Amino acid sequence: MNLKRSVVNASIETAKEVIAHFGLYLPPFANWTLDQWLDAGPEYNEIRDCMLGWDVTDFGSQDFHTIGRTLFTVRNGRPNQPNYPKQYAEKWLIDPENQRAPAHFHLSKREDIICRAGGNVLVQLTKADAEGHPSNETFLTQVDGCTRRLGPGEIVRLRPGESLTIHPRTIHQFWGEEGTGWPIDGVGYTLSAEISSVCDDLNDNVFLVDYGIRFPEIEEDEARRYFLCHEYPRAGIELISE
Repeated sequence: MNLKRSVVNASIETAKEVIAHFGLYLPPFANWTLDQWLDAGPEYNEIRDCMLGWDVTDFGSQDFHTIGRTLFTVRNGRPNQPNYPKQYAEKWLIDPENQRAPAHFHLSKREDIICRAGGNVLVQLTKADAEGHPSNETFLTQVDGCTRRLGPGEIVRLRPGESLTIHPRTIHQFWGEEGTGWPIDGVGYTLSAEISSVCDDLNDNVFLVDYGIRFPEIEEDEARRYFLCHEYPRAGIELISE
């Protein structure tokens, strides 16, 4: 069963509620209607081309509430594109209890995961070997600037304000710790952030699962309220009704 548009819409509404609760503000285009995007000219192509904005995915798991993610990309560059020379990226991530991305690593991206507000974030790390499989080796990373040696599969707990560096070719998952976070309908929500080198979601992710689709097909069971970061119409192109 594909990820449903109704789940995408509801997840964005919840994300906006969580972000507002913690006293943070999204850029104006986070709230743009479909018609506003249709009227947006080429001066907004950085948003389109660098895939800024809302990102809701189940990674092809067909189990969004367990293996899924809702996030907002605030800034990003694009590799080998001189029009977009930024060498950094920033994302805000909504972390419900126990929801996570599938185990994966990045070929080149280096990222800091920061627990911003709410409950705790648990981060599980394992070094990938030369073939991309989990290694039994210990490895070094940084937690709030302190270098630590971790064992394979070790979990680091980040409390609000704490952060951890994930180096390239480090297999990772992270999620909101159960029993922590701001409750909505019985589920605790934490807000985290990712500060990284340029994010290339089309080429830089290596998933350790059989599915591992970064942008899965969406079942249109209700009307779209927002364009996701990979759905924007090009400037001057009319939206075809679905």
